[in-house]
Amino acid sequence: MTTMSFTKRQPPEWLLAFWREIDEKTFGEGFDCLVENATCNLGVADWKGREPIRENLRAFIDTGFSAVHDVTEYWDGGSLKVFRGTVTMTPDDQTQSAVKPVMTHFFYMDEREPAKVGRWYGAVGPVSF
Repeated sequence: MTTMSFTKRQPPEWLLAFWREIDEKTFGEGFDCLVENATCNLGVADWKGREPIRENLRAFIDTGFSAVHDVTEYWDGGSLKVFRGTVTMTPDDQTQSAVKPVMTHFFYMDEREPAKVGRWYGAVGPVSF
């Protein structure tokens, strides 16, 4: 069994920069919060490596919508960061309605580079019923 204490804090700039890169569709330096060999399990995705994570997220966003992420609460447990929020997903096709699914993410910081994310587990949705 592992016990961990968490402190509720304001979201750190690295996290906000990461989401901003996705929201603005720039996919740049905000991804530097991930170590080079980071892993990501986002829904059914199983991506390995910062560049594949970046490219797969870019490909997903390019399927016809814009996203705006809002971090509602952020909890810092040292080697584990947890947050929840919403993401407003607005289709490029204006005949479709925007959706605003709930998201919850776990960022495990890297053991060798503790200021960067080594493993990311996230859940978003549902995006429709």
